[in-house]
Amino acid sequence: MSEVLAVDTSDFRVEIGEDGVAEVILGAPGVMPVTDARGHAEIARIWSRLDAHPKVRAILVRSDGKGFCAGGHTDLVEDLLASEATRWRVLREARELVQGMIDCDKPIVSAIHGAAVGAGAAVALLADVSIAANDAKIIDGHTKLGVAAGDHAAVIWPFLCGVAKAKYHLLLCEAVTGAEAERIGLVSLAVEREQLQSTAREIAQRLAVGSQTALAATKRTINHSLRLLIPAFEASLAHEILGFAGADAREGLQAVKDKRAAVFPGPA
Repeated sequence: MSEVLAVDTSDFRVEIGEDGVAEVILGAPGVMPVTDARGHAEIARIWSRLDAHPKVRAILVRSDGKGFCAGGHTDLVEDLLASEATRWRVLREARELVQGMIDCDKPIVSAIHGAAVGAGAAVALLADVSIAANDAKIIDGHTKLGVAAGDHAAVIWPFLCGVAKAKYHLLLCEAVTGAEAERIGLVSLAVEREQLQSTAREIAQRLAVGSQTALAATKRTINHSLRLLIPAFEASLAHEILGFAGADAREGLQAVKDKRAAVFPGPA
């Protein structure tokens, strides 16, 4: 009998199985998962909660929806454009999400299908073992929206696939398929879509029966390399949030709504 962990959002749910695997399940069948204001706050803090939970031995992040996660809802983006208080809150939550996944001693596995964008890409790529369907699409769309590629991008993309590939995909917002992501080292493994969930669950279960002290120590030691990039992460996040106060972000959001190419005016 699984335990359902209460979360203050409908964007995802958490089920803790008897095997010690906590499943963070994004979205609902038939729809694309997104994060609203409450969902963004909850996904940021869930890692420390699961890390402290005595029954959790490994974490599997997957989606019940049409894709992995499309990132922030347009209402959240509009709030970022309009409200300084929202910008400060989201900055804190983005920091908490990235550092929470890095600092969580429990191993995290992601199962990526469809699109993984924005906060969805952050969760997908910051997992310790990332499994993607061959036809999945990982996209960082920040610059297309007119803001810096902040939150996770500076801390994980260059680390995983190298500076040249990171710049290509982050500056141009070029999508990466699951198969290509495996080839360049952006994800751990790519599999056929029908094998995704079973493969990811098997890996999470293998981690759950492993030595928790050995796995935690290995993850924490490896992640010291990521912690060296925290100053770059903080700078990128600050530039991103600052960008939401500018004209380019307003034009970027309107262009997305109008389904057209943006014409960025630059600073006034």
